[in-house]
Amino acid sequence: MNRKEFSVARFNLFNLQEPGKPMNRGQTPWTPEQFRMKIQWIVWQLTILAPDIVGLQELWSKEALDAVLDFNYGTPGDPPKRLKDEYQQLATPATGDKIVCGALVRKELLVGEPKWVDKFPEATRLDLKEDPDDPQSPEIKVTINAFSRPVLRFQVKLRDDQPVTEVFVTHLKSKLPTDVSEEAWFENNPATFKPHQKALGAGISTIRRTAEAVALRVMLTGVMKGTTTPVIVLGDLNDGQTSNTANILTEQPQILVGGAQGGSDVGLYTAQTLQEYRDTRDVYYTHVHQDLRESLDHVLVSEQFYDNSRKRVWLFDGLVINNDHLNFEDHKGTGTGDHGVVKVGFKFNPA
Repeated sequence: MNRKEFSVARFNLFNLQEPGKPMNRGQTPWTPEQFRMKIQWIVWQLTILAPDIVGLQELWSKEALDAVLDFNYGTPGDPPKRLKDEYQQLATPATGDKIVCGALVRKELLVGEPKWVDKFPEATRLDLKEDPDDPQSPEIKVTINAFSRPVLRFQVKLRDDQPVTEVFVTHLKSKLPTDVSEEAWFENNPATFKPHQKALGAGISTIRRTAEAVALRVMLTGVMKGTTTPVIVLGDLNDGQTSNTANILTEQPQILVGGAQGGSDVGLYTAQTLQEYRDTRDVYYTHVHQDLRESLDHVLVSEQFYDNSRKRVWLFDGLVINNDHLNFEDHKGTGTGDHGVVKVGFKFNPA
């Protein structure tokens, strides 16, 4: 196999669950009609974008994803067209009782078996007794040891003359404040804690998301350091392009312009930044909350996909984001998702 181009996408499925089945607290199950519209919209997005690799977030049920792949999107009277003829689904842990990350991969690309990583790597330590650069800082200890959404990890073969590419699909902790009202310390002293409930919950969510970013960065460094292994991360990071979360994951490699060449052994480059260097206007957003447009959904790539890297193998070929559906809030009524769908293309063009 010697592909001359390929594309990846990341797609938050907005709770893809079978109709009538429970989801998170406060979420009403999908009706059969809502589920039908949801399936049709997902299939439409996948067929118009036609990515080769799709990272999926908010997947509850493998059977619900089967319904996407089994849907006939062909013209009535013509032979049926179904995505299951094009894609292999990676969704083993999606048993309907929890949210997982999944993927769709062109059948000829997948190498080996996918893995879902739940526990943090052993090298993930977030405790410090004393800061030598700031002695007046108090001791810190973070005991989180697992991802709230297991990270999906798999390999694809894009060309016979190149190493396999490592793909990570991730969904980091939401920015929504964690509900602390049922904690014993809260219930025992509500007068003290209730006025600060939102701040406390937001702090807990931020700490968890940061810890997850560190753990994923440890995994990435283990794959990338001292190697030429191409790496792609397809993530709903629940944070922006220049957030601390994203900076931990990318390690902030230097972005070069013009004819300069460089690259970073362990750095990752955001597709959003690569697009900004090709465009005259930044109109990138993937989520809307209280009229605030944010970029929470990202494609991160190693130096093998970075234009100015001396080790470039693939040339960035543009980013497409479908987000018009975010202008309308009734996603349950329309079958749409609450995140934009991001697709990024590359062409084989070694430096």
